[in-house]
Amino acid sequence: MKQNSIKALSIQIRLSGLSFCILNRTTQTIEWLKHIHLDKKATPFELLNELKTVIDNHHSHFEQTFDMVTCIYQNELSCLVPKDLFNENNLADYLKFNAKILKTDFISFDELSANDSINVYVPLININNYVFDTFGSFEYKHSSTVLIDTLLQLGSKYSEEKMYINVNATTFEIVFIKDQQLIFYNTFEYQSKEDFIYYILFTIEQLKLNPETIKVVLSGTIEEENDCYTILYKYIRFVDFAHPNHTYILNEEDASNSKHNDFILINSFN
Repeated sequence: MKQNSIKALSIQIRLSGLSFCILNRTTQTIEWLKHIHLDKKATPFELLNELKTVIDNHHSHFEQTFDMVTCIYQNELSCLVPKDLFNENNLADYLKFNAKILKTDFISFDELSANDSINVYVPLININNYVFDTFGSFEYKHSSTVLIDTLLQLGSKYSEEKMYINVNATTFEIVFIKDQQLIFYNTFEYQSKEDFIYYILFTIEQLKLNPETIKVVLSGTIEEENDCYTILYKYIRFVDFAHPNHTYILNEEDASNSKHNDFILINSFN
């Protein structure tokens, strides 16, 4: 008798686009990767229509049975709060100091057990409702939850301090880990390579690090041919790309493109 495969779906949601990944847990194979890049920031309504279009156009992929569906929200509307100081009644207060939120925004939170903190953030309730109507029960979390958890797992294997930079189309995240502890996390918006390097060097200065010795690890939408990489390498001596923190099998094309580009999306299955 043929055994059914156990499959999981992750959807990464950002105002500049969508990414989809299907993992066959039975064979440990990434069966499908799909990216939708938008020319400008979409509204939540426009993003929902884009999601519906992708699911309609690729219905054969989405009509499978998934034992787990996860939505990953990637936006700057998040804030880390030490667990000891966290109060669920104060969600809006945590966010209002570093993000513009509306009274109508739905606010949620993830628990980061690796460093006893709570990640407070704004998901998109219209997307959540649609995903629930389409797939049934599902999980959702903020992209920085996946990023920080994954990097702390990596950090437990190495004692040296490292600065991780995850690059997106118009934003990037910096995570600094020392002695297997999260020391710094923040998200920055950028429009040029000059913006990009300014925020990185400013962070290095504030953390009293040395650009000649600090090891920087890159993930996301950055390649050696990018202007951002070129200017970063001009000022930082040790620059490397993130290596996969998984043992999943990818087809040849996806493997070459996704070693670090889909770092958050693929590690969301861990």
